[in-house]
Amino acid sequence: MTFPQLKFQDFLHPRPQPKGIDVQCKLQHFALITYAIEPARFQDIIPARFQLDTIQYQGAEKALMSVVPFIDVDFTSAVYPFPKFTMGQTNYRVYVIDQKTQERCVWFIGTTLDSWTLIVPRYLWQLPWHAANFEFDCQQNASGLYQQYKMQTRSEWAGAELHLTQSEEDAWQYQGFPDLESYQVFLTHPLAGFYHRRDGQLGTYRVWHDRLQPKPAQLHHARFELLARMNLVSFEDQLKPYSVLIEPINAFTIYLPPAILEK
Repeated sequence: MTFPQLKFQDFLHPRPQPKGIDVQCKLQHFALITYAIEPARFQDIIPARFQLDTIQYQGAEKALMSVVPFIDVDFTSAVYPFPKFTMGQTNYRVYVIDQKTQERCVWFIGTTLDSWTLIVPRYLWQLPWHAANFEFDCQQNASGLYQQYKMQTRSEWAGAELHLTQSEEDAWQYQGFPDLESYQVFLTHPLAGFYHRRDGQLGTYRVWHDRLQPKPAQLHHARFELLARMNLVSFEDQLKPYSVLIEPINAFTIYLPPAILEK
């Protein structure tokens, strides 16, 4: 199996005009800690509508899953004057293909959020979002690289610990992809997300962002309780990620409300 070549020029498009309750925000200390996982481990997680978007890695077919922590800053309406919120968040996402549209997208196992505003996505829209308390301790050097990136999450659903650093010597890892750009498109540019709502129905929402500009980093410590509990990545293997990326800040638009789909 040869992974196809992906080009940003085929995926980038102008920002759709926000309306209604669409929101915009900046994601600070945006990290992608990605693991290569045996596809069979997702057998009871990913619905039949979706196909795992796999690569060949270390002699076997592997699915990729990312843990994505960041701090939402300037989270506000994209349309109207509105208060701005700041909150820690981590998304747990698997890269898939929607077999109805052939779009490359992500399947959200769930999200942790450090904000009272959790009541809206969790209870009004039935998203698989869970309460958490976050602590970020991040220090960057003059060139913006992270001398230290530490994050701790206290959560009944998905407690987490993370310690990363960055240097100019950190190398890109994209084994299984034909080139660096294909890896970057795959990992950083899915614009549609799907998930099981808390009531069991299939939900989706879309985002928009320009080309992201993360750089490689090194993992020194990781402990993601959710991945171990779901038998996706053991605590030992969590110390051996497929790749690690960090971007200091970027801008997203989120199109709301989420939709309910037929399975």
